[in-house]
Order: sequence, then structure tokens, then C-alpha cells
Amino acid sequence: MPTPSAPSTPFSTAIRTASHAQHTEAENSSFMSDLLGGRLGVTAYRRYTEQLWFVYRALEDATEALAGDPVAGPFLRPELARIPELERDLAHLGGPSWRGGLQPLPATAAYAARVTDCAHNWPAGYVAHHYTRYLGDLSGGQIIRGTAEKTWGFARKGDGVRFYVFEDITNPAAFKRTYRSLLDALPVDDVEKQRVIDECRRAFRLNSAVFQALSEEFPLSA
Repeated sequence: MPTPSAPSTPFSTAIRTASHAQHTEAENSSFMSDLLGGRLGVTAYRRYTEQLWFVYRALEDATEALAGDPVAGPFLRPELARIPELERDLAHLGGPSWRGGLQPLPATAAYAARVTDCAHNWPAGYVAHHYTRYLGDLSGGQIIRGTAEKTWGFARKGDGVRFYVFEDITNPAAFKRTYRSLLDALPVDDVEKQRVIDECRRAFRLNSAVFQALSEEFPLSA
């Protein structure tokens, strides 16, 4: 009688495990450590929020075109959309003319360009970027929100931190479980799944490059 084969690792577990090192590197960047430690001013927080706007524009400008895609489409949940909240935060941080002179850092432009390229040419790669951003927002992003409220006096879940508030997701834990089940059911073969994992690592590296650029722009005073 043949020995039953061991169950394969769920893809959501595989992608989280395989990108752990890159994820940790991004989380522990000097800029994010200084921001979360309350050692940077609100100007640095605003600059970071501006960079997020460019990345999420790339992610969310693609949703209409990808809505019917069998690979990426199931992940495009309207309750995740962040652009309206980002723009409300930026108006609070920069006033009604916040768009004036707004420019992405070169690292941010490269990050957004990669997201757009995947959205147009490789939906499974787009899923890697979608996963790294939105599940991170639902998890570690809440730490940033709490720090921002405490450090710069924003109202709890109010203007300035609305990016981190998912009003239409009443049970984040359940939502994340559903999201991971979609990853587990991703309709691609094992070779393509490995490419998605590699793109996930790349997404974290692109994010780390933005943090590095921000740390150079906002070095701590001696």
C-alpha cells in the first residue's frame, strides 16, 4: 500500500515564510524605526504618506482593468481601496493645495512603475504587490496609526491617519483569513507560484528602497 504523501504547504504560508527576511528588513529600516520611535517630526510622516499615494495610485488605477481577471480579480475588494483616505490625510497634512509640487522619490517612482508593469503584463505579479501592501496595512499599519495619533496629536482614526482605518472591514482577522484562502487557491502552477514569491520579495525590496531614500532625506540630528 503506498504511503500517503504529506500535504503540501498552503501557498499563503509559503509566501509569508519565503519573504520573511525581506519583510523584516523593511520593518526594521532606520526610517521606520525612527518614525515609530517618535524621533521624527510630522514633516517626515507627511513625506512618507505622499510616497504611499504614488504606490497606491499604481495599485488602484489598475483595479478596473483587472476586475475580471481570473488571477487578480478575486483580490480586488472595494473595502481595501486606500486612495480616498490617503487624499483626505494629505489634505489634512498639507492643506487644500497638497498636490502642488508633489513628486515621488526616484525609489518610489521605480516601485510604482513595477506595480504598473505587473498590472498591465502579469496579473499574478500584481497579486504579489497587492498582498504585500494591503495585508501589511491591516496588520503592522495599525502600529503606525497608533504612533501617529500619540506623537503628532491626530484624532483617533481621524484625519491624518485615515489611510490605516478600514471602516468597511469590521473583522480584520476574518478578512485576512479569507484573503489567505484566495492565495491558497491562486489558479497558477507551482512554477508560477515561485515567481509570485520572488515578486513578493522584490516588492519588499522596493519598499525598503523607499525607506532608505526617506532616511537620507530625514537623518536624525546628532
